[in-house]
Amino acid sequence: MLRIGTRGSDLALWQANHVADLIGRDKSEIKIIKTKGDRIQSVSFEKMEGKGFFTKEIEEALLNNMIDIAVHSMKDLPTDDVPGLKIVTTTKREDPSDVLLIREECYNDNHFIPLKDGAIVGTSSIRRMAQLKSAMTSLNIQPLRGNVPTRVKRLRESKFDAIVLAKAGLKRLSIDMSDLQVLTLPYSFFLPAPAQGALAIQIRDDNDELEKILKKFNHKETELSVKAERCFLQHFGGGCHIPLGTLAYIEKGKIHLSGVITSIDGDISIRKTVVGEEPEKLGEELAILLKREGADDLI
Repeated sequence: MLRIGTRGSDLALWQANHVADLIGRDKSEIKIIKTKGDRIQSVSFEKMEGKGFFTKEIEEALLNNMIDIAVHSMKDLPTDDVPGLKIVTTTKREDPSDVLLIREECYNDNHFIPLKDGAIVGTSSIRRMAQLKSAMTSLNIQPLRGNVPTRVKRLRESKFDAIVLAKAGLKRLSIDMSDLQVLTLPYSFFLPAPAQGALAIQIRDDNDELEKILKKFNHKETELSVKAERCFLQHFGGGCHIPLGTLAYIEKGKIHLSGVITSIDGDISIRKTVVGEEPEKLGEELAILLKREGADDLI
């Protein structure tokens, strides 16, 4: 019986159950592991020290042979490899877009961002905050933590005028949004987190037999795209404390990688795109271009 380690949130459990379905329910069981990010809900991400808020304890359980497989949201994984572990499978990516959910009474289609001036928007992501402020400087961004259903509940309770969430999570959990206005934020001005919408399957690096089993579920296009995005992130420190957005896609055999660094107040935004075939080189090339434009000064 293969032991699958995961966080206990609704979305994390969906992800673990998805992997269990791929492997076979009769061959796997799910083990819930609480992480630092789950335990500390009152502090926004930028004030939490270190990396791997939602992955470290799961990786430790894997190293200690308490589980056989770790399932992560790829965007939660630090870019540094953990000695003794390796990612063997990247499943097919869900839509990586971010979505703005707006209470009906707060919707205002007179603006590019359809909100009134001074609207209260909930997010604990520096990336989302910076890009929203860049599009509409008057927004009042307030921290919002918790799992996906909890965040949507707080919006419905009028704690916020709008909130930003990943489209992938909303779709996977089949969240009812019929009473809300839903705006998918276009890539033309709003880039997602590196690897948003992708799942990573991680095992011990000496488990060759399990690697062979899991490799068949790997989605090559997703693997190459998120590798380029994560390599780009790695050149800026590899954490979630950075106002960085990026997205890669493959067209006619070429990887198209875009990246943006935005000042916290939204006043300055540096964005570039590169095209090529090798994800690691593209990530480095894009980082160099942005650094030449002064991206390091915005972090």
